[in-house]
Formats: sequence, structure tokens, C-alpha cells
Amino acid sequence: MPDSPENFHLQQAVISLNAGGVIAYPTEGVWGLGCLWTDESAIKEILRLKQRPLEKGMIILCSQLSDIEAHLLPLSDEHIQQIEQDRPHPVTWILPCKLSVPISVRGQHKSIAVRFSRHPQVQALCAKVGPIISTSANPSGHPAAMSALEVRHYFQDQLSYILPGALGGFSKPSEIRTLDGHKVR
Repeated sequence: MPDSPENFHLQQAVISLNAGGVIAYPTEGVWGLGCLWTDESAIKEILRLKQRPLEKGMIILCSQLSDIEAHLLPLSDEHIQQIEQDRPHPVTWILPCKLSVPISVRGQHKSIAVRFSRHPQVQALCAKVGPIISTSANPSGHPAAMSALEVRHYFQDQLSYILPGALGGFSKPSEIRTLDGHKVR
């Protein structure tokens, strides 16, 4: 029996990422642009597409803490519980990282922004390739794309692949929080 269309599209996204490409994909609230988090040239391409400065840093998207933990400074049990707490909305955490994390990912900071996605397609994608960079699919200063059509409008043929799928039911990008409870966005 042939693979399902969902598996076919997921495999195409994986091939694109592993080849150094930038893809678009649905997340919990908006469409995202992503690449492998360790691919410097793909990250630079995302920055170019978004017209975003390097200093801001990027968000790393993964399924669970163990996916990225080796790159973080040690976290207290309390902080781990806070991160792993189930929340009604997506949260991106600002976490202290090792300085070996590239500047292209952490920007001018000594921390990285990490979101542990509950979106099924994102989880499936991360299960195949590991953590990915995630940023809203829009040029800086424009509204985040809410559909594949809006992604195509913004970026036309500049992406390696657009993973078809549905948003996860939220209407805006994730909230960004620090471990001390401060809401950044």
C-alpha cells in the first residue's frame, strides 16, 4: 500500500531540510519558516528572507527538553517542571545556553529561545530531523502568514518546500517567557 499523502509531504520536508533548505510549515498559531538549527547557511537565508537582524537570535523548535538539553546550562528541577508544565497556549522559553551555541541562533544573547511544540506535524518533523529553527513566515514588519497561500505571497519560489497542513487552533505567535516568569511577548 502506498504511503499516505501526509507521510509523503513529511518526507519531502525532511529531504529539503537535510539538503540545507528553508521550509514553511504550520505551527500552533501561525505559519513558520524553518531549517536545521545547526545549518548556518540556511539560518542566514531565513534572516535574508525575513529581513531580520542577526542580533535578535532565533527560536529553536523541538518536541521535548532532552532534544536540546545538551546545549543548555544546567536547569533546576523547578525550572524543568515549569518548562514541562502543560499550558493552554504555546510558550517559547528563554533558556541559558552554552556559548558553543552559534551566534546565528542565540544572537547577542547568552540564552536561546526554545519552544516545545505540541503540533503533530511539527513533532513528526522534529522526530525525523531533530530541533529546527522556527520563526514566523513573514518579512519583518508584516503580519505573520496564516495560510500556505500567504506564505507563497510573501516568499513566492524562494523556499525549498511548503509542508501542507493546518494550524493548531491559535491565532498568534507563541508567548515568550523567561524562567523567572517575565513575559517578553
